Amino acid sequence: MEKLPKRKNIRIKDYDYSQNGYYFITICTKDRENLFWEEEYIINFGIGDLVLTNIGEIIKRGINDINNHYKNVKVHKYVIMPNHIHLILVLEGEMPKSPSVPRVIQQLKGIITKKVGFSIWQRSFYDQIIRNEKQYEEIWNYIDTNPLKWNEDKYYL
Repeated sequence: MEKLPKRKNIRIKDYDYSQNGYYFITICTKDRENLFWEEEYIINFGIGDLVLTNIGEIIKRGINDINNHYKNVKVHKYVIMPNHIHLILVLEGEMPKSPSVPRVIQQLKGIITKKVGFSIWQRSFYDQIIRNEKQYEEIWNYIDTNPLKWNEDKYYL
């Protein structure tokens, strides 16, 4: 029997993702399918106001619910793109009461999948630990300007 390729772990080895900190998260759709913006807006990019699809609206509610669901986890900023989302996730408070970043993302993806009725997500997610205020501001600005640069985005199809 042929050996299956080993899946690369994209998390930092031995890092405790339940410790207090700031995290930049990117979650993509399966096959980078454009599911979150109305097709008309993607085709006529930049003309008129952005309109989220029903799935995009479910994601928006799910992200906003993180702040209500977890005592020690907050979303400081997010953007919903056509085929991915970016967010700044903050874990703060008494340890070990905070859930880990992977657990929060797993629950978010699971709740959204259940409400949508089918799987929309790429396996796993990307994260970057935000280490200082300068990096935080750069990521904040990136999230702010990301929709304006959709045609240049590396996730653009």
